[in-house]
Amino acid sequence: MTLAEKKQHLELTFRDMESVVVAFSGGVDSALVTALAFRVLGDRALAVTAKSESLPGRELIDSKKIAREIGIRHRIISTQEMKNPEYSSNPINRCFHCKIELYDCLRRVANEGNYRYLVNGVNVDDLGDYRPGISAGQSNGVRSPLCDASMDKADTRALAKELGLSVSEKPASACLSSRVPYGQTITPEKLSMIEHAEDFLLGLGFTQLRVRHHGHIARLEFLPEEIPRYFEDEIAQLVKVRLRLLGFENVELDLRGYRSGSLNEAIGR
Repeated sequence: MTLAEKKQHLELTFRDMESVVVAFSGGVDSALVTALAFRVLGDRALAVTAKSESLPGRELIDSKKIAREIGIRHRIISTQEMKNPEYSSNPINRCFHCKIELYDCLRRVANEGNYRYLVNGVNVDDLGDYRPGISAGQSNGVRSPLCDASMDKADTRALAKELGLSVSEKPASACLSSRVPYGQTITPEKLSMIEHAEDFLLGLGFTQLRVRHHGHIARLEFLPEEIPRYFEDEIAQLVKVRLRLLGFENVELDLRGYRSGSLNEAIGR
C-alpha cells in the first residue's frame, strides 16, 4: 500500500471502532494514532498517559503539550507496576508485567467512559524486536492500528510530518527501567538517578542518548556522530562530576554508541 492508502486504512479502522482509548506516551507512534483517532472520532477518542516512576518527567510534559496540539481530551492516570515484585525484580519479561498493569488501568477508564476499544502505537518494526509488552496487549484485546495498516517507523514519521505533528522527528524513547540490566532490582532511587543524569546530558546538547545503570557505574550511550563532542570543552570531566553527585561512582562511555534495547544483547535478543 502507498502511504495515502495506509492513511485511508487507518481512518476506516477508527471509523469502524466508533470509540477508543489511546495508550498515549507522547512518542511519534502513539501521537500519530492519537491524531488520527481524534480526526475521525472527535470526542469519542480519549488519550491517556500513564504516570509512574519509570516515566521521565520530560516525557509527561511532552505528552501534555502534544495532546493540546492535537486538540484531544487527555487524561493522566497513575500506574503501580513498581509495587509488583514480578516487575521490580526486573526479569527479562519485565515489560509484560508493566503493560498488564497499564492495560488493566486503561480498561477501567474505557469501561467508565463506555469506550469500545483500547489502542496503542505499536508498528510493524516493533514486532521484530524483543518486546514482551506486545503480548500483554494482545492478551488484553488491545488493537494496534499501525500494524493493521502495515505501518513501519518510516511510514509513521512520514505521515506524522504530513499531518504537521511536531513530534514527527522526535527520537525514540523508552521507560527508565529499560536502562537497568535484567536481574538487577529496579528502585525509585535508581530511576531518579538515571532521569537526572539524562536530563543533564540533554541539557548539554546531546540528542539521542541512554544512561545505563550498572550498579555504581553509569554507562553512557550517545549517537556515534556525537561521541567526539563528549571529549570537547571538558565536557567529560563536567559529566563525571555531575553524575558522581547523583550517586554514580564511575562513568564509562560505550564507544559502540547508542543502540536501542542494547541491554537485550546480554540475553541474546
